[in-house]
Amino acid sequence: MLCTDGQQLLRQVLHPEASRKNLVLPDTFFSFYDLRREFHVQHPRARLARDLTVATMAQELGLETDATEDDFGVWEVKTMVAVILHLLEGPSGQLFSKPEVVKQKYETGPCSKADVVDSETVVRARGLPWQSSDQDVARFFKGLNIARGGVALCLNAQGRRNGEALIRFVDSEQRDLALQRHKHHMGVRYIEVYKATGEEFVKIAGGTSLEVARFLSREDQVILRLRGLPFSAGPADVLDFLGPECPVTGGADGLLFVRHPDGRPTGDAFALFACDELAQAALRRHKGMLGKRYIELFRSTAAEVQQVLNRYASSPLLPTLTAPLLPIPFPLTAGTGRDCVRLRGLPYTATIEDILSFLGEAAADIRPHGVHMVLNQQGRPSGDAFIQMTSAERALAAAQRCHKKVMKERYVEVVPCSTEEMSRVLMGGTLGRSGMSPPPCKLPCLSPPAYATFQATPTLIPTETAALYPSSALLPAARVPAAPTPVAYYPGPATQLYMNYTAYYPSPPVSPTTVGYLTTPPAALASAPTSVLSQQGALVRMQGVPYTAGMKDLLNIFQAYQLAPDDYTSLMSLSDPSRTMLQAPKEWVCL
Repeated sequence: MLCTDGQQLLRQVLHPEASRKNLVLPDTFFSFYDLRREFHVQHPRARLARDLTVATMAQELGLETDATEDDFGVWEVKTMVAVILHLLEGPSGQLFSKPEVVKQKYETGPCSKADVVDSETVVRARGLPWQSSDQDVARFFKGLNIARGGVALCLNAQGRRNGEALIRFVDSEQRDLALQRHKHHMGVRYIEVYKATGEEFVKIAGGTSLEVARFLSREDQVILRLRGLPFSAGPADVLDFLGPECPVTGGADGLLFVRHPDGRPTGDAFALFACDELAQAALRRHKGMLGKRYIELFRSTAAEVQQVLNRYASSPLLPTLTAPLLPIPFPLTAGTGRDCVRLRGLPYTATIEDILSFLGEAAADIRPHGVHMVLNQQGRPSGDAFIQMTSAERALAAAQRCHKKVMKERYVEVVPCSTEEMSRVLMGGTLGRSGMSPPPCKLPCLSPPAYATFQATPTLIPTETAALYPSSALLPAARVPAAPTPVAYYPGPATQLYMNYTAYYPSPPVSPTTVGYLTTPPAALASAPTSVLSQQGALVRMQGVPYTAGMKDLLNIFQAYQLAPDDYTSLMSLSDPSRTMLQAPKEWVCL
């Protein structure tokens, strides 16, 4: 049995070097006694075990050391022998009864959302190769005892590994040793190791599904992930694809298909294999064909199974939404005053509390309920937020004070904007350096009377939801001449709103010009005859026209759409107000 002066040499040198050089160590090196810890058991009033040395232990016991020995290694061994013999003569019967153990193999296992994980046992490893598995991470920390199921590889928003992992160790001492491997190498990449919390580990590795718990309850199984399966593929198809040379543990019971909350397949599945050799045989089927699709196979972990299932289980179903995607319980007053600020580049984990802390003293000038987070199509933070300030002066001061300040290792851009710009972005539009674009609409640009396809299968927002959105918050008022009266698609009382869920937030299912998203130039309206303005949807605005485009290019677009009256003979150039009307054939209209 080995007895060492501390754990550093064995855990931090011998085992990592042997793993790096593919050397197999005898069983003797996987169990040992730590003399410092044994000494601390009998002499608890002495200094901490990690601060002890052979010399200080001999000094505490009053032992004389051989000062004539020139070889330090020989002197240290002789002194350790003297300390051990003195401890064995003591009254304590607990000495040298429980050896330290180095785990030879990493054990996989599930984690539950209800588990309580000590934050003093978790680290975050960053910079991992994307193809690395949990066994590769365990090999990097060779010599340290990782808890069962303690390696959780993190996934990005697309469900792919992002090069980070959370590792849970059996105790805080092992965690402290793991932190000493900061910037050690895995292959040609150096790995950064930082402290993490137990909540972060449970969020990544924990799950609540009984189906997943049963799937992961089999111990010592190798997990593979299959991606790109046909939606019609069943267990028999997957088993036939893998073949009899690499049988799945339990047959169909060893397969777990990932599905949307409504039961639709996602094309992902997980499979269990009894040993690494069978998993290697299955990996040879990587990019093999199943029907008309090629299938990708990867090594996976229990934590990855939980993450993938949790992501799909928590993804919103738009047809079943009962709450508004835009939680603004008050009207957004339309205006062009720049009394708002836009925060761009926020960390995806940022909360409203983080934003208030980021703004500092400027947070006192925020209007009640004036913080609006912009979400993406999946309902997750997009990295943008809008803040309504009490005045334009306060917004400008906040932007100047906080622009490019750092929040969670990211610098955040803070720029002033108007309430109108904010409301359009919150309704699904985009606001970039090139200007503001209107909220998108997936459906054809039809005027309301001809919009029968949408009326047949509407998405209904309940009355209590519609009450949260006054007409001024949903859509700015259309700016058109006094005569004719502009088309009002939504009824005055707004008892029921039919809206199409697209982009960031709901956008109306009609033509942008009909509803009034874009303002028609006054010069064009002044020259347009009443017969044109009286027709619904008669005016069309083109955005994104190349700067080199001429009149012929524009007219070619509208071939076969000869719908304008003969007396409307003008083509308006919006990019150059100084130029008046360009003559065009009578049968073409473009505004």
